[in-house]
Amino acid sequence: MSDDTGQVAEGELLDFDGRYYRLLGPYGEITLDGSSLTCAGDDCPRPDVAARLRISGAASVVSTVLPALLETYARRRELDLAIVEEGVTREYTLSQSGAAVLKVALAATSSAEGLADLIADAADLAVTTRLPNATEQILAREAGRGDLSRARQRTIIGLDAAVAVIGDTSTRRSVAPADMDNAISVHVPTGDAQEAILSILPGGRPALVVPHPDRPALDTALDADPEAVGLVLFSELGGLQAIPIAGACGAGADASQMSIKTEDYPLVLPVYLFSPGRRLAPAARDFVDYVTSPIAQPVIRRAGLVDQFPQTIPFGQQGDRIGLAVVSAEEEIGLSALRRMVQALDDRTRLTLTFRFRNGSSALDAQSMGNVERLAETLRDGIFQARRLVFVGFTDREGSAAANQRVSLERATAVRDAVAALAPGGSAELAVEAYGEALPMACDDTDWGKRVNRRVELWLE
Repeated sequence: MSDDTGQVAEGELLDFDGRYYRLLGPYGEITLDGSSLTCAGDDCPRPDVAARLRISGAASVVSTVLPALLETYARRRELDLAIVEEGVTREYTLSQSGAAVLKVALAATSSAEGLADLIADAADLAVTTRLPNATEQILAREAGRGDLSRARQRTIIGLDAAVAVIGDTSTRRSVAPADMDNAISVHVPTGDAQEAILSILPGGRPALVVPHPDRPALDTALDADPEAVGLVLFSELGGLQAIPIAGACGAGADASQMSIKTEDYPLVLPVYLFSPGRRLAPAARDFVDYVTSPIAQPVIRRAGLVDQFPQTIPFGQQGDRIGLAVVSAEEEIGLSALRRMVQALDDRTRLTLTFRFRNGSSALDAQSMGNVERLAETLRDGIFQARRLVFVGFTDREGSAAANQRVSLERATAVRDAVAALAPGGSAELAVEAYGEALPMACDDTDWGKRVNRRVELWLE
């Protein structure tokens, strides 16, 4: 290949997506912008080839959410849409005036297979319900697919969750992760859903896991054992009876659109879209940008996932949380902090963007890192112009009240500064406050309860 200055690049042609050539040369894989290149050789593609995008991964998402997004994307861009099915793969051709603009191949596989396809260059994007493991990260780096542990190579499409369910004969009203290790049967669906659900249980894999190939088999097993518990995806809950995840102190969290969106529910499963760390053709990039835009959020919700569009929660709807805070407040210092907090938040509205931290770390988790970027984008767009946003820090009860107050302030300030760095010169005022251990969300007797309590909330004046 050569450009108009006479520069020449030689190598094995790996791919041409309608705009960018990928070559394997003597120094490894390179990507070249084809708009100013001339290709010479028997393997050169036609210059009018449509942009191509191959997506592989979690079948529950690839077979339901992505087709809905492709259909609405085509309508918004006034493109014709044709679909051809071949085995587990569907190819969508988007055309304008009879000419193909973008071809998208969807392979409904699993999280593991999606990542394997990405590493093997059989896919341009991988859809997963979990983060890559250490082996997958090593293989990706060795294959030249970048560092899959880095935030810039992933985005979150939407949210799902693992939900505890019971049969019609059960009298259970809640379940704690520790209960699942006490010789009770834990029934789960097979395949990718099982892998995703078991990967986020705070107590690790339950002692007795019973997989089922379909929903009727799982339903029958739960009805036959009143002591048993099932774990299913929120997106596939259907008519099953859900019960809260609870701790020894009695505080429980129900799975709902709102509790999952705020991560107040402890078993949230972000749905990730991973890229291989190289450029996509403009038409393909435009579709990916649409998938992650606010415009697509209602489509994602209708397709079964929890969307990430920020919503407001009035202070009057905080009753259960305030009640738990009053009951668990320790001595006068706790009640004093609680009164101060209620007086400050009474005239404000909570936003569903919440920031939480990795276990045993002060670093934000993957969903919260996405929330930082999402909030910064809204600030750059002037959504909260002339409003005051308050980052409010909270902690668990490990340590003294004074130390927890300091830590919660430090974390609230760190999140505020991270957002401000991505939205310099914004017209909204960004403030911080901290109330330490004053407003627990869950019991502190477990690691998952402590993680839920360590957070920074966002309140709007």
